[in-house]
Order: sequence, then structure tokens, then C-alpha cells
Amino acid sequence: MPRIWCLLLLGGWLAASQSAGGPGAILRMDIGTIDHAVSTALNESNVLQKLVEEATKKKSNMKPIKGISRLKVTDLRPPEISLTLSPGVGLFMAVLVRMTIAGRSFIGGNMEIKVAANLTASARLAQDSQGCPWFSTKSCRIALLSAKTNLPSNMLPQVMNKFLDSSLQKVLPSLLCPAVDAVLNLMNAKFTTMTSTIPLGTAGTLRYALLNPPVTSETFIQLDLRTILHKKEGEEVDIPADQPSPTSLPPKREAATQLILSAGFLGAELSVMQASFSLNISNNMILGLPPLVTTMLGALIPELSMVLPPSQPLVIEMREANPPLVTITPDKTIVHLFSTAEFWVSSPDSDLGSLFVLDVHSDLRAQFAVVEERLQLSLALDSLSQVALASSSIGTFDELPLNRVLADIIHVAYVPSINRALRGGVPLPPLLGTPYWRAEVGRLQNGLMLDVPVAEI
Repeated sequence: MPRIWCLLLLGGWLAASQSAGGPGAILRMDIGTIDHAVSTALNESNVLQKLVEEATKKKSNMKPIKGISRLKVTDLRPPEISLTLSPGVGLFMAVLVRMTIAGRSFIGGNMEIKVAANLTASARLAQDSQGCPWFSTKSCRIALLSAKTNLPSNMLPQVMNKFLDSSLQKVLPSLLCPAVDAVLNLMNAKFTTMTSTIPLGTAGTLRYALLNPPVTSETFIQLDLRTILHKKEGEEVDIPADQPSPTSLPPKREAATQLILSAGFLGAELSVMQASFSLNISNNMILGLPPLVTTMLGALIPELSMVLPPSQPLVIEMREANPPLVTITPDKTIVHLFSTAEFWVSSPDSDLGSLFVLDVHSDLRAQFAVVEERLQLSLALDSLSQVALASSSIGTFDELPLNRVLADIIHVAYVPSINRALRGGVPLPPLLGTPYWRAEVGRLQNGLMLDVPVAEI
């Protein structure tokens, strides 16, 4: 049994692949990433300011603060936000709101009330019909911490203070709780970008979507993602059923959002791109290539010199016959290519045409980096694991002497061409502004791990 197929049978402790129900990618959102997204949504959108201004406009269904007319908010301080995750539910939010409410006092003159209130809300995280994470408000409560007026204490007796506090307790929920819905809607809008269709150049498309409902723990939210790949013709590309995926995940690093990409997904993504790997290699095409002429073949395999015209130029057509396979261990990543190398005589004076076809299994070592929110692959030839004669118009022969020349051709011409085809990279799921460019890339059994620190986001 060829060595390459033995690799597929290893790892019995691993779960089935995505096509059998496993995720192509796993995202573990750190609480710091969510905190940053919520704070950004509150501050950049000025959602509290807008809602407060809208709520203080005179409306028929508006609950007034009794004793104050011409109500308006004159000062709204930046909110202080504290988030925690509620296991099995979603998000718990505590927001300290401080603002100044001004108006006309019932006893005459202008009146200002400096209000401090604590907004607490819980949000449930679920999955919508499109496979997108979705927050919805579960509860919202307002606790009045203090209400101080600019009036002297002798002008506002204790009984009136209690009356004012009671009135504020009734009014503030309708004033502030809509902000929770507004912020969650902004978060949901960002989630929808995560599941949008992303082009893979002209080769096809990629879309991430939830495979299972989100799972919330005390420190992170885990999203198991389907990686939906389509070729440009519309055909969906599945992860092979016998391709293992990582299940025994390492502990998530503290203060980091973690993305794990399965080896099966990376292989399926390469299979979408493999049509662009095709290359015709001719003599003098690239510096460093051996002379691609029939005389070279005759020198390596003497029996061919009897049937080949001398010094005729050759063309070698490299094509991918089967989808690439990616194997990842903690030590290295190998991309296995299953190619054909067809040797042609290109001279118009010769009627030989196609000479023979070799089946070539090559192992390419892969290095990874993140550039502009995409995972970049750089490949280099590690070894030729198998070269076999598939067909021949000039009789059978021992192909072993061709191995060294073929390795040189793949190393000098074919692999650099593949690297150029892969320059677009693998798009990573856009998640609440996560700066993937800061990721530390590591490997685990059958998976690639990206740890994105959140401390400086």
C-alpha cells in the first residue's frame, strides 16, 4: 500500500470530517474580543446619545418626569461597560450610565438632575436560519444609583426627593433599555459579515456558517463553523469523509481569540484552486531547469534513444489528477499533490506527440503566515513519494532514472507556479474586527491554530 494512503488511516481517536458532521473551522471568541466590539458599538455609534435625545422628545406615549417640563439631556458621559459570559445562555452586560437631565422645574426656574444609573441586561446567543450567530435581549433592568439636583436642599424637601427618585425609576427603563437592542443589532450586523460569501479569486467561493448553535462557557464563546466551498462552476466541494478533523483541542490561551482550521478544510480549499496549478513547462522557460530535449531522455534511459529523434524540444504538462491532501502534525504541515506529468515532443517536424505520462505523488512542506486578514501558504518540495509510469506511446521502461530530473522540474518550475496561484490566500472568518494579522500560528494534530491576542485591540 503506498505510504500516502497509510497516512489517511492514522488517528483513530479523531472525529469524522465536516461532511460527516464535523466542523471545518472552530472559532473561540474571547470575552475581550466581545467586550471590545460592544464598547465600539456603544461609543462609535453614539447609540445612547441618540436614543436619549429621541426619548426626551415630546411624544404622546412618553412617560414624563413629573415636575419637570421641557426635558432634555445636556450631558451624557461615556458609559462604563462590564461584560461577563453566562454559560449556556450568552452575554451579561452591566453598564454604568451618567447623565445630566435639564428642564423647567415645577417650582420655577431651571432645574438640573445629575443621574447615575446601572443598566444590567442579559442577551441570549443563538443561531439564525442562515447559520449566523444572533444575539437577542433576554432581560433589561435599570437601578438608579443617585439623582442630585442643582436646587438647594431647602427648596426640595425629602418627600420630593423620594418622589423624583420614584419618577426616574419609572422613566429610565424606557429611556435606556432600547440601547441594549440597538447595540445587539449592531453586533448582529457584524456577525452577518462573517457568513457572507467570499470570492477565491476566479476559482470559486468560500462561505462560513454555523454548523451547531454557539456554546458559551465562562471565558469564551465557541462557534463550530461549516466551511462551504464552491468551484466557479457552482459545484460544492466537500471535505473527504475519510479526512480526520481535530477534536482533542488544547486549552484556549488566556486573553486570546482562537481560530482552528482543520487540515481537511485546507485541503478542500486547495482543491478549489487546483485548476490554476496546471503548467506547461518547456525548455529554457526558467533558469535552473535541466535541458528539456529528447537527448536528455535518451541519456537517462538508453532504450528511449532508439525511438526518439535527437535534440527535439520537450514540453512537460503538469496537471492535478486528484484533489490535494493536507496532513498536519505538531511538527510540520505537508501538502500532498497527486499529479500527472505528460511528456510531449513539441517540434512541428515530429509526429510523435505525446510520449508518456507519469503519475507523480509529491510532498510539499507548507509554511503559513497571516497577511491582510488572509492565511498565506508558501510551499516547497519536500520529496517525491511516488513516480510511476501510467501510459506510454513508446513502450514500457523503468521510470526511476527520471526521478531526479522530475524533482528538479517540480522544485524549480512547478512549485513556484503553484505559490503564485495561491497568493490570494485563504480568507479568514471576519469576526467583530478581530485583527488576524497579529495572530500567532501554531499546529496541532490535523489542524492549524491561530491565537489572536486581544489585550491591545
